Amino acid sequence: MLTSAPPDAASPQIASRKSPDATPPVADERFDGLTRLAKRHFGVAVALIMRIDADRQRLVSCAGPPGGQKPGDLPFSEHSLFGDGMLVVPDTHTDERFRHHPLVIDNPCMRFYAACPLLAADGSTIGVFVLLDDQPQALDGGQRECFRDLARLAAASVESDRAAARLQADTADLRDRERRMALAIAGSGTGIWDRNVQTGEIHYSSGWKAILGYADAEVGNRIEDSYQRIHPDDLAYVQATIQAHFEGKTEGYAVEHRIRCKDGRYKWISSRGKVVSRDREGRPLRMIGTTTDITAMHALSERLQQSVDLLTNLTNEVPGLVFQYRRWPTGESLFSYASAGIQSIYEVTPEQVADSDAMIDALIHPDDLPAYRAALDASATSLTPWDLEYRVRLPRQGLRWRHGAAQPRRLEDGSTLWHGFITDVTERKRIEAELLEFATTDFLTQLPNRRHLMTQIEAELARMQRSAGHCAAVLMCDLDHFKSINDRWGHATGDLALRHFADILRAQLRKSDMAGRVGGEEFAVILSGANLTEATAFARRVQQQLAQNPLQHGDQCIAMTLSIGIAVLTASDTSVDAALSRSDMALYRAKSSGRNRIECL
Repeated sequence: MLTSAPPDAASPQIASRKSPDATPPVADERFDGLTRLAKRHFGVAVALIMRIDADRQRLVSCAGPPGGQKPGDLPFSEHSLFGDGMLVVPDTHTDERFRHHPLVIDNPCMRFYAACPLLAADGSTIGVFVLLDDQPQALDGGQRECFRDLARLAAASVESDRAAARLQADTADLRDRERRMALAIAGSGTGIWDRNVQTGEIHYSSGWKAILGYADAEVGNRIEDSYQRIHPDDLAYVQATIQAHFEGKTEGYAVEHRIRCKDGRYKWISSRGKVVSRDREGRPLRMIGTTTDITAMHALSERLQQSVDLLTNLTNEVPGLVFQYRRWPTGESLFSYASAGIQSIYEVTPEQVADSDAMIDALIHPDDLPAYRAALDASATSLTPWDLEYRVRLPRQGLRWRHGAAQPRRLEDGSTLWHGFITDVTERKRIEAELLEFATTDFLTQLPNRRHLMTQIEAELARMQRSAGHCAAVLMCDLDHFKSINDRWGHATGDLALRHFADILRAQLRKSDMAGRVGGEEFAVILSGANLTEATAFARRVQQQLAQNPLQHGDQCIAMTLSIGIAVLTASDTSVDAALSRSDMALYRAKSSGRNRIECL
């Protein structure tokens, strides 16, 4: 950018910096829209945005490059900032500070020059918004303020990109940790597999191949080859279990079976997986899972019958609870063996559950107890493995998550005996919940974010297309004059205003409805089963509640109004974009007609 000395300097100065990145900018509608708007609004030949990273300038958008030149060819330098935060040179040919500058001499579009810095939240300069024209111009007070507003929008986008870059770095760090975890898994007797159900291809991790004694290049990727390695007595059971999961009859795939190793011996493995993607008809496309070598556990189960003392010495060293659980034909059940880990898993002693499991049932969360009992019943009836995650409420530890897995067998007296283990998975469940919330929730308002809301609207459209007569309404809501709140009271108060409105909006929703923040002060609502009349009534209620409950800021009340655009989502819509576009148009009409209005389209 052009640089001049302060007004009282004796002679003009040009402050140089590293040359800008000459690579043409990747199209980004956020910045391109701002430069096009600035070019039209100020009637200039060129509007461009430069970004400053690591003391280096990079062109991110240019509307109207001069004289056919590529924007990256212009050797801009850093500009100096003057009293009101921007530099405006009405006529560079008559300004002694700039008339002899090479950029002014070589570029006709440099007759008029204006630059406004892009400021980060901490006040640092992260870029500059520039206007150029081949004719002298001047900016009045209103134009200057408009220019600053455009620069603020550009700065917000730059800061958003920086935040995304930080997130990318965090993601890379997460991937590094995943790689470390993969190394840990490789040494733990667990392998990973990834199956393409449609093509019949299945890819195994090195750890999976190592379980069976194979090198990487010694195992093919066809599912038919995989089935040939399964013990003949277990094949039908394995195929039936996976087919049940493919048909959606089970939440996941979990089997224990024998598999042939490279040397011809058989190992017992526990294979668990889940379909992670399906087509529109519900057919499985991709399935991912893990395989764990459980040969030792099966051997341990056999030794339990021979020596309880030996089992106790072994299992008491295993984190979690190793157990033998028995249910009689009459329904009574007990833990015929429990390792010392039962004290950390259930906060009871082995002796307290040796005659009855009633004390354990009392510790299981009431909401999970029916599923816990049903899973044991199903395992006992079909003699399939018991595998369940459930919550317990303990006197000292409070609410915790447990994962239980066991293999049943029928005894001669008709009772069922399980051998298995229970572990604490509370931390894993907490991390899963945090990741889910992070992926689906807007941090500021705690409403669903745009991505999650779009998923819900797409699901609503799919339901409509499956069920005749079903309807829904889409509302786009925008807080009027929200910028004035930020300008007058500060961004912290603006954040309070957004949360205040989110609370009002949330209170008006039914269980079947959903609202989310789609950006800035704009919110979207999907009203399942609602027509235009019902959606309009809902919109009026929200407006009334907002009017009756202004935001309290200290001893003052900040009144807010709301513009709302409404459109009906129909089964004929090929995508949700059509309905969103209609509601956006209705919102634009509401704002153009004076704001604090409801418009339908």
